[in-house]
Amino acid sequence: MTQAPVASQQPHVRRIHGTETDDPWYWLRERDDPAVREYLEAENAFTEASTAHLADLREQIFGEIKTRTKETHQSLPTPKDDWEYRARTVEGLQYVIHVRRPRGGADDDEIVLLDENDLAEGHEYFAVGDLAVSPDHRLLAYTTDTDGDEQYALRVVDIATGEVLDGPDVPAPGCGLSELSYGLVWANDNSTLFMVRTDDAQRPNRVIRHVVGTDPATDVESYREDDERFWVGVGATSSERFVVIGSQSKITSEHRLVDGDRPDAEPLVVRSRSEGIEYGVDHQGDRLLIVTNDGALDFRLVEAPVPSAGDAPPADAGSAWRELIGARDGIRIDGLDCFRDFVVVHERQDGLVRLRIHDTRDDQSSGLRPNGADSGGLGPSFEIEMPEPVYEAGGGANAEFDTRRYRFGYTSMVTPPSIFELDLDSGERELLDQLPVLGDVDLSAYKTERITATAPDGTAVPISLVWKPDAISWPAPCLLYGYGAYEIGMPASFSTARLSLLDRGVLFAMAHVRGGGELGRAWYEGGKLADKHNTFDDFAACAGHLAAARWADPQRICARGGSAGGLLMGAMVNRHPELFCGVVAEVPFVDVLNTMLDPDIPLTVTEYDEWGDPNDPAAFETIRSYAPYENVEAIDHPALLVTAGLTDPRVQYWEPAKWVAKLRATTTSTKPILLRTEMGAGHGGPSGRYDAWRDEAFVLAFICDVLGVA
Repeated sequence: MTQAPVASQQPHVRRIHGTETDDPWYWLRERDDPAVREYLEAENAFTEASTAHLADLREQIFGEIKTRTKETHQSLPTPKDDWEYRARTVEGLQYVIHVRRPRGGADDDEIVLLDENDLAEGHEYFAVGDLAVSPDHRLLAYTTDTDGDEQYALRVVDIATGEVLDGPDVPAPGCGLSELSYGLVWANDNSTLFMVRTDDAQRPNRVIRHVVGTDPATDVESYREDDERFWVGVGATSSERFVVIGSQSKITSEHRLVDGDRPDAEPLVVRSRSEGIEYGVDHQGDRLLIVTNDGALDFRLVEAPVPSAGDAPPADAGSAWRELIGARDGIRIDGLDCFRDFVVVHERQDGLVRLRIHDTRDDQSSGLRPNGADSGGLGPSFEIEMPEPVYEAGGGANAEFDTRRYRFGYTSMVTPPSIFELDLDSGERELLDQLPVLGDVDLSAYKTERITATAPDGTAVPISLVWKPDAISWPAPCLLYGYGAYEIGMPASFSTARLSLLDRGVLFAMAHVRGGGELGRAWYEGGKLADKHNTFDDFAACAGHLAAARWADPQRICARGGSAGGLLMGAMVNRHPELFCGVVAEVPFVDVLNTMLDPDIPLTVTEYDEWGDPNDPAAFETIRSYAPYENVEAIDHPALLVTAGLTDPRVQYWEPAKWVAKLRATTTSTKPILLRTEMGAGHGGPSGRYDAWRDEAFVLAFICDVLGVA
């Protein structure tokens, strides 16, 4: 196919707030219309034909990714009671195999808990949502999705016999054990499970209590959330004393505790919701540890007594909380890892994670030398030193509450994901595992640095860079990546696949724009709602700075982003097409206004606090001012690769499809505008690892082509 498909235009007018807007591609929303599938298939065929000249390069890059990867590999064992749990991959197999062995046992003692490859057989898409072993290590509960829509089905298996005790067909077909969201927790009776169900708009709205082996029709609804701005989740405290039922919106949270030993007990509210107040809760000894933004923009840590049955929290429960770590300028508390006699506080300062251990033991026998203040009730603090100036770190697989060892993960743009273990009693730190990078790869040949650009309002915007000095020529072809939403910080982490770009002389840059969480709550709030334009201004400023400072060749900058980062890409295509020779927009949220006007689309109402409610005229005008689909103009657009997932519940497939159709009908450019839809997958693309590598190789080959390094 040499000619791009043309999506027909059919009359459809949107009328709201006194405005009328034509939307001639609205019909692409009709998922069951054979013409829609025919159009998407035609787009896929056109994209394949248009990139046929890159077939050899795609295969080469796929081979590079495969060669660098240890295909048969076992994860580090995670100890829990008398067992060690791990996951492994096997050469030639797409999916993970979950195994365990007795603690300290040999590999011959290993037994297979779950082989995802067997479960995936016959399915184009397969994913495990949650996997949980009962407290007595006898039963395995897991959830699976076989079409990418993030609706999961539950199964429970007796590990020793392999007998399926629960599933969609046991004992009542399809009743209660499907249409599940994320979250699966065992009570301490080894027979009760807490799980999350969704409503018709796919909002996780209720927590169900299910007893293994009973008819799901008798399941008990532990909690239901009727406010459509909120969604629910379920977890457990680190101590495993409580099941935690959380209900939260983008700006407000509320948590309930269920005694793990009494799963049928009434959930106890920790603190009733108050607009704009967020908190998270964990348990240690006779207290709850709570991270909250009440009285601290960037959160503080407080303690509260464990509630008793029959207690009703007063409306001002927060006033009784005792502060342990107060508000500090420039330091954001992201969360904590809680153990019997120490706490690890996750902080973020200057865009970097800092892990600070507070040892609460009275005997002061810790081998760690305090290098921070003693916070009353937490004990002396010790910050874990990191070996590089730019990195990412976080808690590892710490399955045991009663331990004096702490595992944490570490990575940078030049260091593969690594797992360290710190012995609090000796003070010794040991590297337990690091992702192997095979082949002729010398990681010391790559360099990373962090620089800043200046936004139009004078704000300094961080940019993380990585390149290979021996392969690059300045100014360099550059791939600039961005996201900027939901207070999610983009990690300056390692990528095996990215080496294929760096080895071809490409500079990789990550723009840490407002709307993300890299620099605290103010950084997030400065890039949302009425201030969303700052996200776009920041990214454009980063591209301009890279060119002006001679890091990047101004004629060879390609931008990439996905989901909410795809919205950023759409804004760049409309506002600053001259800055980019190419743009990759993956499952892009580009039809923002129409989606936010439709409460029947999954997750729409819960997004009002992030983007605004366009039923309000002011919010409507703000969103309309930047929504990519609304603002397509007859200009010279850069080369575009746009992806979609037919079963994607987060960004409906029709958003990128409509955007591409409108761009094609409007652009004055002759550069390619390509749409590639996964017809059997959702938001995350293909599920098998080899399929995912091929998908990434396709994207990287396109990037190499537009950057002139193919």
